[in-house]
Amino acid sequence: MRMSNLFVQTLREFPSDAEVMSHKLLVRAGYIRKLANGIYNYLPLMWRVLRKVENIVREEMDKAGAQELLMPFVQPSELWQESGRWDVYGKELMRLKDRHSREMCLGPTHEEVITSIGRESIRSYKQLPVNLYQIQSKFRDEIRPRFGLLRGREFIMKDAYSFDADEKGLDKSYEIMAEAYRRIFERCGLETKMVQSDSGAIGGSVSHEFMVLVNEEAENNAGENDVFYCTKCAYSANSNHAVSVLTSVETDGKFTKAEIIDTPNTHSIEELANFLNIPASVICKSLIYVVDSKYVLALIRGDKTVEETKLMNVFAGNDIRIARNDEIEEIMQNSELNAIAGFIGPKGIKGVEIVADETVKDLKNFVVGCNQTDKHLVGANWGVDIELPIKIADIRLVEEGDKCVDCGADLKVTRGIEVGNIFKLGTKYSKAMNATFTDKDGQEKPFIMGCYGIGISRTAAAAVERHHDENGIIWPLAIAPYTVIIVPVSDQDEVQMKTAEEIYNKLLASNVEVILDDRSERAGVKLKDADLIGIPYRITIGKTIKDGLVEFKTRATNETETISPEEAIQKILAL
Repeated sequence: MRMSNLFVQTLREFPSDAEVMSHKLLVRAGYIRKLANGIYNYLPLMWRVLRKVENIVREEMDKAGAQELLMPFVQPSELWQESGRWDVYGKELMRLKDRHSREMCLGPTHEEVITSIGRESIRSYKQLPVNLYQIQSKFRDEIRPRFGLLRGREFIMKDAYSFDADEKGLDKSYEIMAEAYRRIFERCGLETKMVQSDSGAIGGSVSHEFMVLVNEEAENNAGENDVFYCTKCAYSANSNHAVSVLTSVETDGKFTKAEIIDTPNTHSIEELANFLNIPASVICKSLIYVVDSKYVLALIRGDKTVEETKLMNVFAGNDIRIARNDEIEEIMQNSELNAIAGFIGPKGIKGVEIVADETVKDLKNFVVGCNQTDKHLVGANWGVDIELPIKIADIRLVEEGDKCVDCGADLKVTRGIEVGNIFKLGTKYSKAMNATFTDKDGQEKPFIMGCYGIGISRTAAAAVERHHDENGIIWPLAIAPYTVIIVPVSDQDEVQMKTAEEIYNKLLASNVEVILDDRSERAGVKLKDADLIGIPYRITIGKTIKDGLVEFKTRATNETETISPEEAIQKILAL
């Protein structure tokens, strides 16, 4: 490809609306252009990268025994109603009606469609196992799309679905996919960590995410989730799934009797602990949330934080937020109580479901809100002054320094970008949609299913997050749009241009993906563009060509060496 013909426009400045480096660099280097909020045009350079990622995914999926198909982007509501997700998926599901007023949606995922294919096509256990996958666009109407391709509304995804006859078969399919994912990301130049995660709207009993760990010290890093991992063993989990052994702290408030006392202007745990001169660990914190449309009161030890996804999952919810002041006021009125946030407690409150974190069970003589503004109950004990809630669950956010549940070592935390996920769906969809097969005993059984996703566009963006410097993108060789760029310093110098053409033609003849920068631009512009675009290798032809030498640069290390044109060609062919 000649640069004069390449459809690319680099920019001098970063886009004003970009927050993370992958978004900034992909726009500035001419890879993507914004069409609407969270929706991007993939320009020729980006499309070449995405095809490289897709081809790696295809090769590894095919090697793992999966078969490619393509399912419709537009899906009928009937399938989603069968699975039970039409009314609960949330506003991320883009719904529409056709000219006959039939309800449809833009596919955010394809569990319903693939399950319908399975029930129509797989009749007997003899046809199992089966793994089917596709690579195509998805649409999720994110409330706050940001970070460019890392959290857009429209994106390219590989999703695969396995059908097995039993749990043992699913375990095997799951491990095969996990190993395929490790190879895929390694080939894309990405070091990933497989972490336990929440299944979210997809559902299922077990799930893992493949996270690209980011440099937390880097400016504008795009880490989306906290990843907790053990310093001694293999344990690792997303923050919404992580568990830990609690460290020993004071849990006895040592108040001699239960009584309501004045605690003016103590709206926070810190203010209350300072006022009473007690550790936060002897306070029972009460927080009101709205899960879907339900009011929920969460109780947790004062020195701990509620992990909202865990709390939402206790009630099988799809959406969660902290209650507004007007909603708290409504609850208080319905309970014939009078308190504002900071003074709420479980005793006497009505119209809410109460769940207690495991951390509150061992509290003794503790402090808790009593539903009177500027007052708290001290010296409280479960079963004496307040009934311990029936619903007790782990709703706690793990903290760095907590102890690993597997080996007892310290847990560390870092930030990560999710590029892939795998789920054990079990019979969640097959039972709901009556997707069955005949087993070897002639009995009708629901399929045991798995689901496996890779964000194609997210993987490319994550590669930019991990591989860039102050000059631009540094593409891993396997997914770079081109392998080498040839830059003659002056297009007016006949020797330079002749040498550039010779190298260009020889590399083309050897099926090397190569760009020749034949533009009538200043050398500085050409060299800066080469670094910004991120082509792995650069051959610069300048004044040293009179001595039969060119400059060979490796973008990943920025190391240069002066060698002959033939040596440069052989070096590229060897690489």
